[in-house]
Amino acid sequence: MNDRDWEQFKQKLFAKSNIDLNQYKPAQMQRRISNFMARQGVSTYAAFFQLIDSDPKLYKTFIDYLTINVTEFFRTPEKFIELEEKVIPQLLTTSPRLNIWSAGCSTGAEPYSLAMIMAEKTPGVRHRILATDIDVEMLAKAKKGVYTPGDLKNIPQERLTKYFSRIDADYALNDDMRGRVEFQQHNLLLDKFETGFDLILCRNVVIYFTEEAKDALYRRFFAALKPGGIFFVGGTEAILNFRDIGFQHFLPFFYRKPL
Repeated sequence: MNDRDWEQFKQKLFAKSNIDLNQYKPAQMQRRISNFMARQGVSTYAAFFQLIDSDPKLYKTFIDYLTINVTEFFRTPEKFIELEEKVIPQLLTTSPRLNIWSAGCSTGAEPYSLAMIMAEKTPGVRHRILATDIDVEMLAKAKKGVYTPGDLKNIPQERLTKYFSRIDADYALNDDMRGRVEFQQHNLLLDKFETGFDLILCRNVVIYFTEEAKDALYRRFFAALKPGGIFFVGGTEAILNFRDIGFQHFLPFFYRKPL
């Protein structure tokens, strides 16, 4: 496999999927793709693209693998405690009805975690929770709201009983919680951003992006926030140049747009 093969593969995949591999760290992405190719018994990018282009099921499996759909409720529980006890109360002092965006929501665990928090923090108030992902299959799963016990490992029994019902080995989220989240397909690297958000979460999404792609993305998130809004990132995604972008440090992994 040479550079020309890689360039052609990136072009063909972008035309088919709208996923721009130029925005991802090449060494890490090539390693991930090569591991997947090896399991299919192909050794060139050209042969691999031909394979996924002719097999819709394999193509779907590959896209899921590539977009890293890992999710669980209240992921990194200690950060969600800070979100619930420090960040959201601060935001509610200026906006009684919050506009929240979960970017890269996968199967919906993150925005539904937010829905539970907001329902308990402000009974009777419906906040807007927008949840977006590039993967339409993941969004379909999110809308159904059915999860395995492993997805729910961070949920206390009280919330589990209150918001879920048992369906065989899985758990189904109740209609009220599902109705509090608005799901949309969205490509973070290509599509326009809405503005006027009080809180944006983009956690464990940009791990494989190039530094240039991350910087551009963080600047777009900054612009999408209201003054005083908070940006919440994953536990391995501290923004080292947050001041250059315009953010203030609020808490570890929470960044604030100045008023």
